[in-house]
Amino acid sequence: MAAEKRFHPSVYIAVWIFFSSSVILYNKYILSTLDFAFPVFLTTWHLVFATIVTRILKSRTNLLPAAKNSTMTWTKYMRSVVPIGLFFSGSLIFNNIAYLYLSVSFIQMLKATTPIVVLTLSFATGLKEPNMQLFLNVLGVVVGVVIASIGEIQFVFIGFACQAAGILFESARLVLVQKLMTEQMDPLSSLYFFAPVCAVFNGIVFLFKEYPTMTWADIEGLGAFTLLSNASVALLLNFAVVFLIGCTSSLVLTLSGVLKDLILIVLSMVLFGSVTTLTQVVGYGIALTFLVRYKTLSINWKTEYQRIMGQDKALPK
Repeated sequence: MAAEKRFHPSVYIAVWIFFSSSVILYNKYILSTLDFAFPVFLTTWHLVFATIVTRILKSRTNLLPAAKNSTMTWTKYMRSVVPIGLFFSGSLIFNNIAYLYLSVSFIQMLKATTPIVVLTLSFATGLKEPNMQLFLNVLGVVVGVVIASIGEIQFVFIGFACQAAGILFESARLVLVQKLMTEQMDPLSSLYFFAPVCAVFNGIVFLFKEYPTMTWADIEGLGAFTLLSNASVALLLNFAVVFLIGCTSSLVLTLSGVLKDLILIVLSMVLFGSVTTLTQVVGYGIALTFLVRYKTLSINWKTEYQRIMGQDKALPK
């Protein structure tokens, strides 16, 4: 279901950047500033909350068209949703654990490699054919991130390893979606199917890793408002994605992500006192340049502009 274009595209971009940044900063605030050292519990809570809300929305609204019209069977569910959910769960767990050890700015720099890992896995699984132009852009991103990593002052290996694992799990999930999912789904419908599976996987990890040391006092220390508002912001991000893609395009979402990462790096420095060195700035600049080139290699800018602004609009010269 395409969203109705009631506002200028910049409004949808700004709303998505706001919620996307808010989720990351809010999680960092809870895990680091409030010293809540239970990242797996936090992601499990998000998923339980999303499971409940998406089921209410499916029965009461038309916001989940793919879920309502789905031909999903238990066989399809076990063969596609469950394996993808396993990797999705791994991505959420490792990405959140990384916030205990690394700065938001450094994490965003490392995440620039995600499309490259996806591309590499796509080559390995035969989803894409390698070519020299893609290879050069991949090499540029990798070199940039390596330079940025060398310049990181607060480098903690366990945090770096967790973030690398999170990127690998997320990349594998994206490749599996292309290979296993035959139905096109909007973000909220995807959440409807994947949230319960991920909640189970995350819950199992939580029981073994965090439950033995977690007390009710830890939950009370956060409070009901923090837990509900944190889960709500995470869910609202999915709404923002629906409207952004529906009123613009997936390309706009990708390029908006670059702007969001830059904003997050600045906010991380202001809010959490993260230190960004000149070496990191240079390295991340190189990585972003090649990442944008990679993302826009096959784009028809005239078609994209008219899709977003209207067929009667000419591309500015």
